[in-house]
Amino acid sequence: MPRLGLGTWPLDDREAEVAVAQAVGIGYRLIDTAFNYGNEVGVGRGLAASGVKREELFVTTKLNKEDHGVDEVQRAFERSATKLDVDYIDLLLIHWPNPAQDRYVDAYRGLVRLLEDGRVNAIGLSNFKPAHVDRMLEATGVVPDVDQIELDPTRTRAAEREYLQAKGILCEAWSPLGGKDAGIREHPVVTRIAERRGRTAGQIVLRWHLEIGDVPVPKSADAGRQRENLSVFDFVLTPDEVAEISALDRGGEGITDSDAFGH
Repeated sequence: MPRLGLGTWPLDDREAEVAVAQAVGIGYRLIDTAFNYGNEVGVGRGLAASGVKREELFVTTKLNKEDHGVDEVQRAFERSATKLDVDYIDLLLIHWPNPAQDRYVDAYRGLVRLLEDGRVNAIGLSNFKPAHVDRMLEATGVVPDVDQIELDPTRTRAAEREYLQAKGILCEAWSPLGGKDAGIREHPVVTRIAERRGRTAGQIVLRWHLEIGDVPVPKSADAGRQRENLSVFDFVLTPDEVAEISALDRGGEGITDSDAFGH
């Protein structure tokens, strides 16, 4: 799995087709979408238009709460694979646990079946808390490959990351730059490090993600920003710089509660 990918929310099909083809041409190989984004067709068209061989691409999508069930997951796979125009999906995630519905364990059993059948290369979760993962592991005994969670310097999720690492589950970060209203790229700590390093604030934040061991999937449809976001593999941050950025954590403030929200 590539160390950094392209997020596609909230692009529509037309925008996603252009953004994905452009990003793959720039060098991205991990593309992240979801059924709920409503752009799987556009993502698939963009992948095809890129001209890059399917086996060189890593395609992630996610299923909704109405798909929570062993048989339902099989149908969700077929639906997404058809929209994406692919024979297999590299990583399929349960988008939200929706614990009030109490069907995510059966949804995961459905993912395990897909994995055993070779229709997906990896399976995982999105927005699952440790308690959700513990219950699922107890029920199935199968460790997911990935948990994609909301994570940025103001929401460092240190305890969750430590838990995932101990379980051997890769942590992936959605909204890794904090969104347009978070102000992370304007924060004096980030701008000071960026100026010292001759980098943009966004590059500093994305490099921070790599340093702490997660896989960020920033969204951008702009070619210049896509190039900028991908250009973070030729420098490293010092431990002190990582600590300075991590100190921006707000102690859980603003994290979407996956016990209460989900689709």
